This record gives sequence, structure tokens and C-alpha cells, in this order.
Amino acid sequence: MNTQNSNEKNSKHVPFVPVSTQMREFTFKAVFLGLVLSIILGAANAYLGLKAGMTVAATFPAAVIAMAILKPFKGTILEENIARTTGAVGEALAAGAIFTIPAFILAGVWQDFDYFKSTILMLVGGILGVLFIILLRRTLIEDQTLPYPESKACAEIVKAGQSGQSGGKYVFWSMGLAALIELFKNENGFRFIKDTVSGFFHFKASKVLLLNSDSKIVEIISSTGDKIKAQFSYIGGMFVQSPSSSPAFVGVGYIIGFKLSAITFSGGVFGWVFLMPIVLLLLSGQLEPFAASEGWINIAKAAYSSTVKPIAVGGMLVGAFYTLFKMRNSLISGISHGIQDIRKAGAEGSETVRTDKDVPFGATIIAIGVLVLAIILVYKTFSINWGSAVLAAVIMTIAGFIFAAVAGYLVGIIGSSSNPISGLTLSTLLIAALLMVLVGMKGDPGVAAVLAVASVVCCVAGVAGDMMQDLKVGYFLGGTPWKMQIGVIMGVVAASLVLVIPIMLLHNAYGLGSDALPAPQAGLMAMMSRGIVGGEMAWPLVIAGMFFGVALILIGSPSPMLISVGMYLPFNTTSAIFIGGVIKYIVEKVTEKKIKNEDDKNTVENTGLLLASGLVAGEALTGIILAALVVADINLKTLIGLPETFDGFWWLGVLVFIIIGYVLINFPVKRLLANQSSLTNEK
Repeated sequence: MNTQNSNEKNSKHVPFVPVSTQMREFTFKAVFLGLVLSIILGAANAYLGLKAGMTVAATFPAAVIAMAILKPFKGTILEENIARTTGAVGEALAAGAIFTIPAFILAGVWQDFDYFKSTILMLVGGILGVLFIILLRRTLIEDQTLPYPESKACAEIVKAGQSGQSGGKYVFWSMGLAALIELFKNENGFRFIKDTVSGFFHFKASKVLLLNSDSKIVEIISSTGDKIKAQFSYIGGMFVQSPSSSPAFVGVGYIIGFKLSAITFSGGVFGWVFLMPIVLLLLSGQLEPFAASEGWINIAKAAYSSTVKPIAVGGMLVGAFYTLFKMRNSLISGISHGIQDIRKAGAEGSETVRTDKDVPFGATIIAIGVLVLAIILVYKTFSINWGSAVLAAVIMTIAGFIFAAVAGYLVGIIGSSSNPISGLTLSTLLIAALLMVLVGMKGDPGVAAVLAVASVVCCVAGVAGDMMQDLKVGYFLGGTPWKMQIGVIMGVVAASLVLVIPIMLLHNAYGLGSDALPAPQAGLMAMMSRGIVGGEMAWPLVIAGMFFGVALILIGSPSPMLISVGMYLPFNTTSAIFIGGVIKYIVEKVTEKKIKNEDDKNTVENTGLLLASGLVAGEALTGIILAALVVADINLKTLIGLPETFDGFWWLGVLVFIIIGYVLINFPVKRLLANQSSLTNEK
């Protein structure tokens, strides 16, 4: 595409704020608010990602919060755009960080978090994500085949906010509700609310004849029981757990909708209700001697971690690569677009109008080179070898640029909420691990080098996708690209300097890999890197899981990756997410006949999205604050005279679901009817 064609294409686009308009944009109040939002939304999503294994796109809540806060200060729409763009990147960086940085702990490479190294990995990955997108912006923005669904939706919300319909009160109100619930639900809070109930139900003894005295397979069980000559007696049982009364999990389920939440829950059903009784049946003879001291509930959880989770890992592997395979045409297109854009990025006579100005090409290339040299020095501290450090940096640079192009392209098709970051990172991790083994890197240095490469690439992919989505919003609104790019770099720096702190606090308070903080993606990365480089993979179970993933693909199952993630997560998490999806389904059915046009539909969807986002943010931020109190050795229960063993009331947990359900159903319907009534009165 030459410059003339580019001019013609841009001339057809008329942004909300015209190109010739001079309006306040990159101001102190806008940037400062964006930096604060970047830190807050990053910390909230780090909490959510470590607990639920997924994050939620921050573009929408960041837009609404920016509008609500800047409105009293007479902020312009372009100032709101800068604040949103700068603030939303915190979530994207968190998505990259929580998939990989905790893996250093889970893999046993670090005994505790290394603040400096963690920060550098996030900083380099995040800034590289922005720099790569600067090179790719024109091609991806101008591609008329990319619909950018979430960018269009966000732009419409911002435009509606200009007429006073920001909906900010829904975010803040639900944040307060979720914070209050978490304060009385969290084990480090007052704990009046028992958020989940667990139990173990024993089965009657089952007699199964596996082998005769000659070790030959013989008849197993006759339906009449006449021919049974059992050698072994199995007791077995089933671990049962109620949904977690978590506003954040319910909010996530509402945001992703009924279908995706049901898919995730199906993985939990398959793992906990189907596979686990089989595992416990076969292992009960060996586990029974420990029942008196450990308890069957703890034994069931331990057995699940050692047997079912590796199967889930195998399924996630197949699911990740299958997702990439299905997107192969988009991947190839994204890569080719990136290569083409680099060739023309430095061309003379490029667009110079305000809405088409990027950070200069030369400065971008120099910055990329400096960061690559810096990361070589960092990788040297991981691998203890200059050759492997250079190799790791080369892998990181190539994979980072390719996946930045891929992430940006996929966001244009499906939005950042569905960006397959974990699949892209896993691909990089496998390549890096195999190459490290080939060059002789083994043990902890090899594992650390592999995880360091994956960490940077994961942050690149996360930030690149989010950045492309926000640039497209700015394209619709009339923002200045180079100002948005500088704002995002500042947001990356702010989030990088702070983000490792809440992750450390959460680890110290709850423990990575525990039921309270399962960190599924980081566990996957740790298991894969340790397994390949260190030779510690439970391959029989992983391979079984891989064939399970293949079987899901063969029967046309939706999202094998999401099913496997559901197997990996605690049952109380997936079931709570499913309840959120059910609530979303109820809202859709209740409003189905009341919706008369597209505006009505957007009103219901946006109101529910803002409420659910507030539930996620409110619980997450409160959870981090309570974790900080634990680290500071402050116990809220003892402060008000409650015994340490006090565990709350289960019926209050049921009440939480009723309250959240009422809020998520009532307010979208109420707002819809109010808008329709006001329009009728105007007529």
C-alpha cells in the first residue's frame, strides 16, 4: 500500500473529534489518572488471574471511570481517551505477568520473588509490546476487513458519556458492594461469611478382581455376583464442594456469558465429579492409612493435584495449539502485515496529520535495540552463560514481534478479551525449552532462562493486543497516536514498578498453587519448563490428557482449552463462574421481549458489564489490601474478639448469591425500562 492510497483511505474516515480540532489531550490530570488506573486495574487483574485463571479486559471499566472522574474537572473526550488508554494497559501487563512470573516460584527456581528481575521482565516485555505495535499500527488500523468489535463498543460508550450517560455509578456502586462482601468473607478479613462448604462422601466397599495368581487378566465383576472372586476391596468416595460465594467469580461468569462459563464448568465436572471418584477408588487402599491424620478432604485435594492436574495440562497443551491452528490464516496475515509495515514505516512522505502521527520510526528502532541488549544482560543472570543468553534474547525478539503482530490482528477480529495469550506464550516456552536442551542448558538455570523468555513474550502479546484495541478506539474518537503511545509506555512503567508487590503479598498471604490462589497458567508454565528442561514431567498423565484434548477436538467440542482450564481450577471456582453465566442467561431472557432496538440491547449489555466489572475490581482490590494486612501481622478477627478458628456461617454465603443475582438482573432491566420511558415522554 503506497502513501497515496493511505491518504485516500484515511480521507474517508471522519473521527468524532475532527483532525483540525485543537483540544486538550495529553494533560497532567489525564496522564496522572491513567497511571493510577494502570496500577489499580493491574493489581486487581493480577488477583483475579491467580485465583480464577483468567483476566477481564479493562478498556470498558477504565473508560467509564475516566469519564466519571474527569467530568467534574471539565475533562475533554481526548483527555478521557488518554486516561483510558494509559490505565487499561495495567490489566494487559498483569495478564502477561501472572501467566509466567509466579512460575519461577512454582518451578522451584526462586524461593521468593526477585523484585528487580520480575520488574525488568515486565518492563521490557510491556515496552516492547508498545514499540512493536507502533511499527504495526498503520497496517492494522487501516485494514478494513478487521471489525474491532470491542473497540467500536468502547468508542460508543465514550460518545454516550458526552451526553451524561457514562454509567460510572454502576461501577463504583458494585465495587463497594463487592469490597464489603470480601471484607466479611475473606479468611484474612472478619470471616462472617463462609464462602464455600466442602465434604467427602464414602462409597460402599467395591470388590474388583483384577489378576489371578498367575497374573493373567480374568473376568471382572458379574452382574449376578456369582462369579466374583475378588482380591482387592476398594472403598473410594467423592469430594463435594459448593460454589464459592465470590463476587469476582460471579462477575467473570457474567462477563464471559453463559456458553463460555458452561464450557469452563464442564471441565470442573469432568475432573472433580468424573475422574476423581475413579482415582480415589483405585488409590483408596494406599491412601486409607493417612486418612486419620490428614482427613479425606485434604487427601482428595492432594490426589487431584498429582493425578488430574497433569491430565488437564495435557489437554491445555493440545487446546492451545489447536486454537493457534484454527487461527493459522489470521496468524499468517498478521505476520505478513507486520513485515510489510516495517518496510514502509520509514518511507518519506508518510502521513503527518495529527491523527496519524506515531512515535518516530528511527527512535522506535533504536529503543527496540537498546531493550534487546538490556535483556541479554538480564538473561545472563538467569542462564549463567552468554551464548544461551544471546540465544534466549534472539528467540524472545523474533517471537515477541511475531506474536505482537498476531495479537494485534486477532484483537481486530475477536477483541482483546479473547486474545489467546497463554497459547502464544506456551508455544514460545516449548520452543525455548527445546532449544535450551539442545544447547546443553539443564537444571534451574535452563528452567529460569525458558521462563524468562516466556515472561517477556507473554507481556509483549498482552500489551500489544490491548494497545491495538485502544489505538482503534482513539482512531474512532480522533485521538493522537503518538500521545497515546507515550501514555501507554508511562502506564507500563508505572504498573511494572508496582505489580510485583501485590503478587508477592498474595503469595505470602495465600500461597501460590493453593486452593485460594491456584495460578493455573503459571502452574502450567512451571510444569512444562521443569518437565522438559529438568526431565520431571509426569508424561503418562500428560499424554493421557493430550489424547483427551484430541478426543474433544474430534467430537467438535467447543474450546478444548477452556475445558482443560476448568479441570485445572478448583471446583468451587468453576461452579461460581457458571452461576455468573446463568445470571447473564436470565438477564438475556428477561429482556429479550423488552428490547426494541440496538440501543436497548447496548443499554442492557453495558450496564451488566459495568456492574460485573465493578464486582471483579472491588473483590480483587479488597483481597490485596487484606493480604497486605496479613503480611503486616494484623488479624481483623482477633481485633474484634473473634477466635482464630471462627469460620463464618454458610447461609450467609447463599445470601451473597441472592444479593449479587438481584443486582445483576435488576439494574440492567431497570435502566432499560427507564431509558425507554424517558424516550416515550420526550415524544
